[in-house]
Amino acid sequence: MKAMIFAAGLGTRLKPLTDTTPKPLLKVNGRPILEFVISRLKQSGVTEIVINVHHLAEQVIDFVNANNSFGIRIEFSDESDLLLDTGGGLKKASWFFDDGKPFILYNGDIISNIDLKRMYDTHINSDAIATLAVRKRETSRYFLFDSSNILCGWRNVRSEEERIERQHNKPLTPLAFSGIHVIHPALFNFFPDEAVFSMVDLYLNIAGKQLIKGYDHSGDEWIDIGKPEALEQATKIIF
Repeated sequence: MKAMIFAAGLGTRLKPLTDTTPKPLLKVNGRPILEFVISRLKQSGVTEIVINVHHLAEQVIDFVNANNSFGIRIEFSDESDLLLDTGGGLKKASWFFDDGKPFILYNGDIISNIDLKRMYDTHINSDAIATLAVRKRETSRYFLFDSSNILCGWRNVRSEEERIERQHNKPLTPLAFSGIHVIHPALFNFFPDEAVFSMVDLYLNIAGKQLIKGYDHSGDEWIDIGKPEALEQATKIIF
């Protein structure tokens, strides 16, 4: 099984910590976040990983190499010249997924005990081109799903912007995205020509014709290491 870890972000909300240390290498209970993510992926059966890098890229590469790639194949997708956003990052690294099999895409600042193998198997047993980990939590932006967990739209509760891209039976259920996906490489056929774009925009642009499903893991522990206080909170849920 293959996976990609998004590790190219600037970590601006974590300054000044990220002035000298890339966000994936910030430590929780003495352990870099990236190490935790790699370990969780390995436990789920992943044997090959590509990691995109941008901010302080050499530190991330040196850390992985110093740990002998954690005993698996790990490659890097270098975005040092231009940060490509999530969709553009996957597009640049799409060469890695050459076996035609679904793969896991995991934000490098997420710590969770989500059952990745179960999520992967759920995707395999569906006709979805992508399966998105979602949960019930307060946020400003939500994906909107119908009663069959099919993605139909998106809503920003602060700006009141809403996009409905698929016919549906109301009401739609708003769920927050957890930054974890299982994707079939057929999704690559829908990449735009642009180099820089987001996965959210890509999903919404194709949701009307392609099946994208949600995987509700509301009962799991989950935290986004985006702010200094989140680092402290994460010490309580490390597994």
